[in-house]
Amino acid sequence: MGMVVAAHPLAAEAGLSILRHNGNAADAAIATQLALAVVYPRAGNLGGGGFLVYREADGKVHSLDYREVAPAAADRDMFLDSAGQVVTGLSTKGILAAAVPGTVAGLEATFRKLGSGQVSWEALFKPAIDLAESGFHITAEEAERLNKYRDDFAAFNPPDMPFLKATPWVTGDLLVQKRLASTLRKIASEFCKGFYEGTIAEAIVETSETHNGILTLNDLESYRPIWRTPCHIYHGEYRLYTMGLPSSGGVIIGQVLQMIGDKLDPEKGFRHPDNVHLITEAERRAFADRAHFLGDTAFNTINLNILLSPEYLLEKWMDFDPEKATSSQTIGINPYTLTLEKFETTHISIVDRNGCAASVTTTLNDNYGCKVWVPNGGFFLNNEMDDFTIKPGAPNFYGLVGSEANAIAPGKRMLSSMTPTIIEKRGKLYMVLGTPGGPTITTSILQVFLNNTVFGMDIHDAVQSSRYHHQWFPDQIQCEENAFSPKLVEALSTKGHNITWVKSLGTIEAIYIDSTGTMVGAADRRRMDDHVAAW
Repeated sequence: MGMVVAAHPLAAEAGLSILRHNGNAADAAIATQLALAVVYPRAGNLGGGGFLVYREADGKVHSLDYREVAPAAADRDMFLDSAGQVVTGLSTKGILAAAVPGTVAGLEATFRKLGSGQVSWEALFKPAIDLAESGFHITAEEAERLNKYRDDFAAFNPPDMPFLKATPWVTGDLLVQKRLASTLRKIASEFCKGFYEGTIAEAIVETSETHNGILTLNDLESYRPIWRTPCHIYHGEYRLYTMGLPSSGGVIIGQVLQMIGDKLDPEKGFRHPDNVHLITEAERRAFADRAHFLGDTAFNTINLNILLSPEYLLEKWMDFDPEKATSSQTIGINPYTLTLEKFETTHISIVDRNGCAASVTTTLNDNYGCKVWVPNGGFFLNNEMDDFTIKPGAPNFYGLVGSEANAIAPGKRMLSSMTPTIIEKRGKLYMVLGTPGGPTITTSILQVFLNNTVFGMDIHDAVQSSRYHHQWFPDQIQCEENAFSPKLVEALSTKGHNITWVKSLGTIEAIYIDSTGTMVGAADRRRMDDHVAAW
């Protein structure tokens, strides 16, 4: 038996087909990511990056960082005008927003270290190549998204790109991507060299130069993924494995779980004002540390042992008042207006017949990245440069602020919120999960974990239940529509919390393994195309 939970049915089935043909979770993760690059182009990608957390059947855990890096010609102030002010849109749309892609290098690194050896590299590409070459019928969700960004596609790309057509996209339209199929064939035959060198690399650089960008052949040839020590967090009988820096997720989850400890009251319920207040106050403090301290460890001296130490966190918690919200201004800098939350990342959770587990989160950052499509490559480039601190104290696309620790520098990896996670209970595989959602990734994963382990929900209820989020600034609780009752809103307001409403927070892809070893998949209701594939 095996299971794949992904953001699109065709991608989930691509991964499952590999499991059926003796592939392991690593093989299936590669095939699923490649298929998502075809059928989920708003986030699935060749031109972006991601993180992998992988648990072997014997319990050994690995994590791979294939996050994008800043080009060699990048500059700390490259998105500021002559007066030192942020140029609106420059770090989110257009070629300057694109960092050096890491996805293809990450796929090869995964294959060489963790692949089963039973499925060839070329075979992992076949489902994606077939989908790109022959086309696939788009869903209602994808039609809506393609129509929404039509003007952006037209502004940055030639009229013959496959995402532009004379009439609006509708459910069932056939989307064919022959140039992407050609690129996939080249990578399938030449591994990374087929992307980072030769004609595809030249196509990326040509596209960059056409739009007055700064990506070079040397940037591409120099890219390397990094195997990192997984971040592991103990919480009672559970052990959570996730990404360390440049992902902020592990640090935030570790800090929040230590600060709340065993203070949550299961008898009061997961939506009792005291429990919501407790979690919100812990999130407020953890996100303040994210902004002040976190960044690429190759460029900053960051002592995570201190940030995660009981002594440090006890000191942070000393001003907690169970009856009153802490003002974020007493913790950090001035507030600002939060942009609407986006979900342009994608997550995959996989468990194979032997109990190997893969948790993978990848992204272009915004929908279709920087909106620049590589004509001779057939894929979009990311807009991950916006995840750097463009200017200390200024919010990025997700409303997050940062410090010099996350400032732009050549060859540097930008801070991320992606948090692929694997959880053990008493040493046995218990849960595999992750989600898109920018800064709400971390809090969504945290709430699913607490819903299940503290408040006793099964995996479906834990994933589908309503969510809320606090990220230090702006000083407000983002709450899904109808998630908080009027009575709860009144109680939280009395404590001094500000409530704002959003349509949805996160879209979790999870696999739960019960005490008998049976796998249960949960695909989030918040996105209609999410899919569980199993056999």
